[in-house]
Amino acid sequence: MLNLFVALLAAAAATSRIPSRLARPLYPKQSSNSSAVALEISTTGGDRNATSPILYGWMIEDISVDDLIFPNGIFLTATSIPSKAGFMESCFRTELFRASVTGSNNPIEPFAPTLDGYLPVGEGVTLSLDPFHPLSDAITTALRVDIDANATGQVGFMNTGWWGMQVIPQTYNASFYMQPAALYPNLTSANVSIVSNLTGETWVSSSVSIPSNLTTFGYTQFATQLINTATAPNSNNSFTVTFDAAEASGRTFYFAFNSLFAETFKDRPNGIRKDLGEAVYGLKPKFLRFPGGNNIEGQSYPTRWIWNETIGPLIDRHGRIGDWGYWNTNGFGLLEFLEWTEDMEMEPVMAIYAGYSLDGNSVPQDRMGPVLQTALDQIEYCMGDTSTTWGAQRAADGHPKPFQINYVELGNEDWFSSTYPYRFPILYNGIKAAYPNITLISTAYNEANGVETDFNYTIEIPPGGMWDTHHYEEPQFFLSQWNYWDNFQENTSLTNVTVFVGEYSVFQLDTAPDVLNFSDPSDIHIFYPELISAIGEGVYLLAAERNPNVVKMTSYAPSLANLNSYVWTPNLVTFTANPNDTILSVSYQLQKFFNTYHGTETLPITNSAGDFDPLYWAASIDGSSNSVYLKIINSGNATQQLSVDLDAAYSSVNGSIMTNPNLYGYNYLNNQTAIVPVPIQGLTLKSASNGSRLSWDVPAYSVNVIEFLT
Repeated sequence: MLNLFVALLAAAAATSRIPSRLARPLYPKQSSNSSAVALEISTTGGDRNATSPILYGWMIEDISVDDLIFPNGIFLTATSIPSKAGFMESCFRTELFRASVTGSNNPIEPFAPTLDGYLPVGEGVTLSLDPFHPLSDAITTALRVDIDANATGQVGFMNTGWWGMQVIPQTYNASFYMQPAALYPNLTSANVSIVSNLTGETWVSSSVSIPSNLTTFGYTQFATQLINTATAPNSNNSFTVTFDAAEASGRTFYFAFNSLFAETFKDRPNGIRKDLGEAVYGLKPKFLRFPGGNNIEGQSYPTRWIWNETIGPLIDRHGRIGDWGYWNTNGFGLLEFLEWTEDMEMEPVMAIYAGYSLDGNSVPQDRMGPVLQTALDQIEYCMGDTSTTWGAQRAADGHPKPFQINYVELGNEDWFSSTYPYRFPILYNGIKAAYPNITLISTAYNEANGVETDFNYTIEIPPGGMWDTHHYEEPQFFLSQWNYWDNFQENTSLTNVTVFVGEYSVFQLDTAPDVLNFSDPSDIHIFYPELISAIGEGVYLLAAERNPNVVKMTSYAPSLANLNSYVWTPNLVTFTANPNDTILSVSYQLQKFFNTYHGTETLPITNSAGDFDPLYWAASIDGSSNSVYLKIINSGNATQQLSVDLDAAYSSVNGSIMTNPNLYGYNYLNNQTAIVPVPIQGLTLKSASNGSRLSWDVPAYSVNVIEFLT
């Protein structure tokens, strides 16, 4: 993500609706090259290069309450409020009574504890925050529930979730810690329910038995399953914990770490929301970059992401003030990220804190030793066997088998600092000495060139290293870079250095000064990825596909955002508590499209007529089926004639196209499939003297894949 203080300017426009594009100029600009294009694809000769098997991946950062993808409501990355707020299957909001998703509803002390999301149930019930009965050293604030002596009926508290809770047939796991203020021998049970906020209807309920000798010295954990068969008409529902007032009137109780988990992806404990996990998995990402992003750096050194504070029992995890205006609980920690890669067969691309934080301060050179040791410990936790200190800790945390880490990223966007020239070699050399086979990724090369910064340097990335470059740009930028990676290593000092495009997106429409405006003006900003986004990003991805010896990985950013609260647009996937509201954007569809038709080797293409612009292309072959994939994008506003000759006989041809009558069309609520790949009609493959030939008129503003089958 671009430097955080710049990115936060987008927050002012976060609640704006998408404006009409009708008054906008048509971009990309129409090319003067309108001649027919003739391509010759060689399948039997010429140079081939093995494609990158991990080219298309997923970047996650806690940025837009994307942690709501996590079912327990603790967090995952997206860009708006605990990223896990909804990405994790946790349904609970503020289950640890820490700051709300807006930082805090306490105007005196930012990020102070809050009762955000909690409401009393029944007359005569008072809820308050209690600092005198901590659950653990990490969870130091409790919910105090005072029940009036004259209370009747069901009394207790409710939690409204992250802007609601989905209620569908599934099993919910509920738990809470409770401590009575005194011994209450008449108290026999508590009722745990999910109810409608609109009608009061109870969708599912369970009774939890309470022993008569329940201790008043510390907390007791209670847990139950809610086996639900109902489907609620909407997500306007809450979770309740109540008592019969006949047993509880005049009593005081303390609650901590209240949790409600719906079913998770692959039933992983403390995992991610099932439907959102399926959306991520549907793209078949080959790697996961985690945990960020700006969020690893912290607003200051003390508030940085500290890996060993994100492991172990949830009640012992100290949270932190996140970088995007809300509290991070660390409920989705290092081990959960690693298990996520395991569940989706993804390559872990793990970042380590590199000594720079967003307040502009860097760890001094003579104090970088502990930063290096912390990184080595983090890697040992992942890769060490059980004879090592941190490998044994991982086993104690429930995963005895080591993870294989092949890629480690040293920081994030460190070209914003002047100190990477001394921090990078300390970390690079130190980690390489211990783990020589890990590819280490630099987050700076030549960006600190004195144009956008007050300093000027170039990082000397050693052979075998990798450079992570980020691009939030206008469409024309990506079109202009269609050949940027051609001969990249030869044209730079980066011999045998590969590239990771770790963050990219079309951020706004083309403007005359070609300057990005991070205040998100509605006439040029792109709030949801549009067809024009897919065209620009698609051309850039074709440039990567054409140069697999250079570009090894790409990932769009940000990836997830809760539609109820976000600080950055556009995003790859947006969602709410209601699975029917999930939107797989045009940019998501593009990545899935290209990843589906990604061969094992590139094929040489000669253009015997015509040239790049407005058509752009790349071809690959699947080594197992011998199918040829030709990807072709028309960035212009007119149909382009195309002929394709292959030097081998193919039996048939299929094709799919992404397009829309509106260049600024996008996928949106109640029309989530406005722009998706659909079959191309009327493709005909003809025999030629030396192979096969296809003639086709490529529609304006379209992204296409042609598949030649043996």
